[in-house]
Amino acid sequence: MSRVYSHIGEEERQVIQIQVGNGATVRAIAAMLGRSASSISREIRRNTWFPSNQNESYRPYRPQRLKTGPWTGRYYVAGPAQRKADARRTRARKPRRMACDRLLAYVTDRLRRGWTPLLVAGRLRGEYPDDPLMRVCPESIYRWIHSTQALRGQWAQYLPRAHRRRRKRGGRRVHGSPISLRVGIGHRPACASDRGEFGHWEADSVISVGCHLHTEVERRTRYLKARIIPDKGAAGTIVAQLGIFSPLPAPARRSVTYDNGTEFAGHSTPVEALGMLTYFADPYSSWQRGSNENRNGMLRRYLPKGGRITPDMADELQAIVNEINNRPMRLLGYQTPAEAYQQELLNLPHQPQCCTSI
Repeated sequence: MSRVYSHIGEEERQVIQIQVGNGATVRAIAAMLGRSASSISREIRRNTWFPSNQNESYRPYRPQRLKTGPWTGRYYVAGPAQRKADARRTRARKPRRMACDRLLAYVTDRLRRGWTPLLVAGRLRGEYPDDPLMRVCPESIYRWIHSTQALRGQWAQYLPRAHRRRRKRGGRRVHGSPISLRVGIGHRPACASDRGEFGHWEADSVISVGCHLHTEVERRTRYLKARIIPDKGAAGTIVAQLGIFSPLPAPARRSVTYDNGTEFAGHSTPVEALGMLTYFADPYSSWQRGSNENRNGMLRRYLPKGGRITPDMADELQAIVNEINNRPMRLLGYQTPAEAYQQELLNLPHQPQCCTSI
């Protein structure tokens, strides 16, 4: 019967420390612990501790004649050895390969359709609830794509942002805005910030060649609306907003949150015409309007930067918006934004009319 391997534990490392200090050989220590000599040799080699390198940073070169004494020596100490071992175990393993042909075919087909790894993983659980081979998490898909240059070159183009490198989150933090009568996002009511109430929107502009887009996203349902505007001016933005919000009932258009672009300098017009409250995110804090940024990223997959938009593309734009709104989302329980939005509209007479003032 074959032996089951287990990692060297902290108590065994204490024994190794004592025996190495007593001058015992590797084979003697291995026999004492019931381990192979190669395991003990590898443990000592990997976890040797240098007193001159307490922070585990680069150990500077010393001439041979100066490498003497306790400070420049090397020791096996159980505590640092255990910490090194724990750190190695927390590091990422090899990226999961798509070993199952059915799984590989499913994932690649959905990526080509424009699905995100998150949607692919979520739908797998629903469509194959009893098949353990048809399982993969979103992180595994990302790691698989970025595992080799060939896979990255083939599949990164299908990711939401088509980034060839994985990026860290973060950004600049500055304060101040030239927009008059600006109300900061800190004054937005809690029921809007936590998405607990329907009818709160996020606005932004999508810049292209020729014309631009004005986009609005309902925070609770992530439902997207978009209009073509002739330029990035306040007048065109106001016309687009009135066209989007005027047909809606008052409970479906309670407030809107902007970024700090000058196209929103006329934000008081929706307040006066429709009774909507307006708030502004902090400068360079796009995550405070994450729903709108996400939907704009989806639009960019159809209308990439540098592309031309013309006024006669209204029907094409609406077809794109409809496709985005009819794509399921995990945070909606794999409902589509269109389904969630229609359900909220049907429930409006039963919703309390609250949070309509600061």
